[in-house]
Amino acid sequence: MVSLNKVFLVGNLTKDPELRFIPSGQAVANLRIAVNRRWKAANGEMKEDVCYVGVVVWGKSGEACGENLRKGSPILVEGRLQSRSWETEDGQKRSIMEVVAERVQFLSQRKANGGPGGEGESEGPMGDPEAADRGPGGDDIPF
Repeated sequence: MVSLNKVFLVGNLTKDPELRFIPSGQAVANLRIAVNRRWKAANGEMKEDVCYVGVVVWGKSGEACGENLRKGSPILVEGRLQSRSWETEDGQKRSIMEVVAERVQFLSQRKANGGPGGEGESEGPMGDPEAADRGPGGDDIPF
């Protein structure tokens, strides 16, 4: 049997990225994006649905996200789904399904800070495919 765990999402950040550094010094950015879907209902009425997705970005890509993205920023994320479970301090069990980014593409134009920024030009891909596998390890901290 062959398995595939690959996700591509295009959406907008719902809040500023949360950038932090784990004890080893590696950066990790937590993003929350909204992905919209539009369709026509059987009665012809246009409908819209929004899906909110958590994204984790490790290493230099995470740092770049924390430094360059803000609430509302459009991005493309390529990655894999991951589920995590933990227990809160008061003993409640929690779990989450999130995307671990392997590549993040900034879709907004660069600001007039000396970088490229022609009409429709986007910032280059930010990503280290191997960084997604270098998580914090066994002493995983819920975020």
